[in-house]
Amino acid sequence: MSTFKRIVLASRPQGQVAPDNFRLEEVPVPSLKDGELLVRNHYLSLDPYMRMRMEDVKSYAAPQAIGDTMVGGTVGEVVDSKNPKFAVGDKVQGMLGWAEMGVSDGALLRKLDTTHIPLSAYLGAVGMPGMTAWYGLTQIMQPKEGETIVVSAASGAVGSAVGQLAKQRGCRAVGIAGGKEKCDYVVNELGFDACIDYKAGNLAADLAQATPNGIDAVFENVGGEGFDACLARMNPFGRIALCGLIAGYDGQPMPLNNVRYLLTMRLTLRGFIVSEHMDLWPQGLKELGGLVATGKLKYRETVAGGLAAAPEAFMGMLKGRNFGKQIVKLI
Repeated sequence: MSTFKRIVLASRPQGQVAPDNFRLEEVPVPSLKDGELLVRNHYLSLDPYMRMRMEDVKSYAAPQAIGDTMVGGTVGEVVDSKNPKFAVGDKVQGMLGWAEMGVSDGALLRKLDTTHIPLSAYLGAVGMPGMTAWYGLTQIMQPKEGETIVVSAASGAVGSAVGQLAKQRGCRAVGIAGGKEKCDYVVNELGFDACIDYKAGNLAADLAQATPNGIDAVFENVGGEGFDACLARMNPFGRIALCGLIAGYDGQPMPLNNVRYLLTMRLTLRGFIVSEHMDLWPQGLKELGGLVATGKLKYRETVAGGLAAAPEAFMGMLKGRNFGKQIVKLI
């Protein structure tokens, strides 16, 4: 290949993300310098944090630059190498963005063993989403056997792992998801004790019925009405791992009427960015990899075909149209 395709940020969104915020380009394959390697990406990860990076606002990371390749996690195969630590044919995970190929110096690449774990799973259950679930649950929520935990976006890549890991620790796991199909999957396939369909129009009442002993810990991915309803059900000294607020990423309002419970129930709420805790990744990935390899941690993927499909898949993910982990198959 002498050229490859990539998608760059063409403009910043004004409200909801639109197709013209992206531009598909064809660029030459660069020549490698000493210490570099070339990766042919097989799968691209689409994640909610990318929406925040599209805005030019103060955040935990620098905004996505106009004209640069869209940021994103990738898994693929080394096809050329001038780096002694990587050989042609090695499977690797990195952050090479919305592109068919990418050049790396190897510093942020992780070699992958696909003997028992599918390559795409390293973008989900055994990758950043899985580690996000593991960190938020074990380090912030710190669940004890018999406690009730609630997780929003429970059928998604992060939420599905949170509930399963909590069940393995002896907790009652209650999910919140959109639609009967997703809720049935969360209970019947993932083993949650209950799942609330927020689209059914009875969120507060259904949540109360599913949590008769209150809520001890929450893993929050969404914000908005569901988070507000959880606050009203919290037990004293409950813990909240604040992972995301996807309900407001595209400009939607997020009412929060029950914030007083943070005080009256003496709650601990902690936001976190999992990439800031790399020291714990080996421990978490060892557990997650073992569970996936033995079939004890289940996951589901929504796969878009080809790089050109990435913008539409990304916009659909922001609206909850995906089921499980949203990825793009590039090869």
